[in-house]
This record gives sequence, C-alpha cells and structure tokens, in this order.
Amino acid sequence: MTPPDQKDPKPNDTEPNDPEPNDTEPNDTENDPLVIETRRRRDRRDRWLREGDMSVGRRLAQIGVLGWIFVLPTLAGLFFGRWLDARYGTGIFWSAPCMVLGLCVGFYSAWKWMNSK
Repeated sequence: MTPPDQKDPKPNDTEPNDPEPNDTEPNDTENDPLVIETRRRRDRRDRWLREGDMSVGRRLAQIGVLGWIFVLPTLAGLFFGRWLDARYGTGIFWSAPCMVLGLCVGFYSAWKWMNSK
C-alpha cells in the first residue's frame, strides 16, 4: 500500500473513464480550407490522369462557344435597339444602351459558363 500523500504508480496517468484527448475536440478537418483545397487539387489531378489533356479541337470548340456566348446577346441587343429606334423614330437612341445591355448579358453568361467547366 502507498502512503495517502502519494499516487499509485500507473503506466498512463489517465483514469479508465477519462475520454481520449481526441474524442473531446471537434473534427474540423472537413471545414479546414487547406484540407478542402488539397482534396480539390487531388481530384483535379486524378481527373487529368484519367482523362488526359484536351485535344486541340476541343479547346478550339470551347473558344468558339465562348465567342458566341458574347456575340449573340450583343447582336440581339443591337437588333432590339435598332427595332425600337425604327418603331419610335428616335435615331440611334436605343441602339447603344441595348447593345451594352446585351454585352453585359453575354459577359455574365460567359462568366457562368467558364466557372461551370
């Protein structure tokens, strides 16, 4: 028996009912930005290894689609503005604002399309 002022020697200094140190801490690895970016980079690399580089034709097709995403709304805005000008006899008053509005719509569409790829 040990004296009352001394502890019993134990191999580890924890009681059997004490929780493990890692059990009390929340698991924040799922919300950690470094872990998220590392997983994203690993997934991109795995996809690249699986699929390889895009062909020249596919890249040119993407550039063409991106161009049309800009051009079609811009031309639609210009034609709508010209139609309003012809209908109301305002010269070129509506052509420029409608063309700029079409350009903004095209830019927004291209932005969304590029971020979805």
